[in-house]
Amino acid sequence: MPCVASPSESPDPPAEEDRLIRAAQKGDRPAFASLVERYWDRLYRWLYRLSHDRHTAEDLTQETFLKAFAGLDRFQAGTNFAAWLFRIAHNNFANGRRAKVRQREPLPDDLAAKDGDPSEEAQSREALRDLARAVGRVPAEFRAALLLRVEQGLSFREIADVLDLTEETARWRVFKARQKLLSLLAPRQEQEKP
Repeated sequence: MPCVASPSESPDPPAEEDRLIRAAQKGDRPAFASLVERYWDRLYRWLYRLSHDRHTAEDLTQETFLKAFAGLDRFQAGTNFAAWLFRIAHNNFANGRRAKVRQREPLPDDLAAKDGDPSEEAQSREALRDLARAVGRVPAEFRAALLLRVEQGLSFREIADVLDLTEETARWRVFKARQKLLSLLAPRQEQEKP
């Protein structure tokens, strides 16, 4: 099992990432491969949550890195690489969404708890499925902002940059996404009350 660092123990200090970016901009392919390795999972998971399709998410992730590599000379080293990368991914997703009908697929089972009481695990899996369905029902423009905030930990300014919005609109979209989630999940919570 891979070691997962806590947020305070970032495995990718900004100086190291900046060094990799500058090397990649000079044509160092292994340096770019290191950047791909660092961001692949985060980007893929985000695109999967947006598209609800593993193949689409994989294709979009690959396309994003190809476009990032092609446009790396235009990236200003020292600025937020993650926000730049997620912006490219969002543009790819939006373009793909306009071009074809999306297929839906359930979230992978690996999100469920791995050990513990089987009844608790079943309830946890069911709760995750309910949450995933509710997130999937949130309109895409609100869902994208929410997932960037919650899963990627981006600031509202960074979300605004990724989605090409004002910071106020980014805040509003995250707020509206949370409201929609609460309204979608509230009926289930009412049913569970004794």
